[in-house]
Amino acid sequence: MILISRRLWLPLLACLAACALTTPVARAGTLPPNLAEALNAFRADGPKGWTYTQITESGNESLEENFDPARPEPDHWILVARDGRKPTADEFKTYREGKSRRAGGATAPRLQDQLDPESATLLRTEGDLAWWRFAMKPGAADDSSALHLDVTFCFHLPTLAVASVEIASREAFSPMIGIRIAATRTVMTYSLPEAGRPSLLQKVTLRVQGRAFWIKSLDQNMTVTYTGHRAAGRN
Repeated sequence: MILISRRLWLPLLACLAACALTTPVARAGTLPPNLAEALNAFRADGPKGWTYTQITESGNESLEENFDPARPEPDHWILVARDGRKPTADEFKTYREGKSRRAGGATAPRLQDQLDPESATLLRTEGDLAWWRFAMKPGAADDSSALHLDVTFCFHLPTLAVASVEIASREAFSPMIGIRIAATRTVMTYSLPEAGRPSLLQKVTLRVQGRAFWIKSLDQNMTVTYTGHRAAGRN
């Protein structure tokens, strides 16, 4: 069964390290002040107050949902389709019950709070884009995955918007006993801001290769797309 989340950038969602990229052209710890300010203001799940359709695909399974923050909880989320068809009454019921249990949950953690600022390294620039890589820090005492991950931000310099984020493992690791992650990579892409419209999350791709207890495959490919963005409350 597909597991849906706007927090796909949490640890354990990434792939091969960006070490194969070009030699860094800046020393670590030199993120420019304007980019540091943009990074601090960044929201991985996009700005609040926008409605959209979210389609998650993994293997032969798919789930289409509509999110509208103007609707009262737990109806922020509405199930539209499952595996390309209209959901059954039982699927609607199970879905709504799940959303009800999670209503009013904790705010998503800030990815930038897990970055090691001293590790900031300029990888390359191309036209209006600049790629900066950071080592990831544990977000909690039991977070053993972060130390094996790098985060690469692509900044659009004219607007200081984040164009994409990649979370990628630089080596194989074991987040817990019996679990071995060979490689993991998550990429999030964003639209560029334009008149009256901020930068918005467009797509998330997830690739994981691993095994549980040397027997069960943990390999997973997932794609989440976001369409139909509009300010909540507007037709």
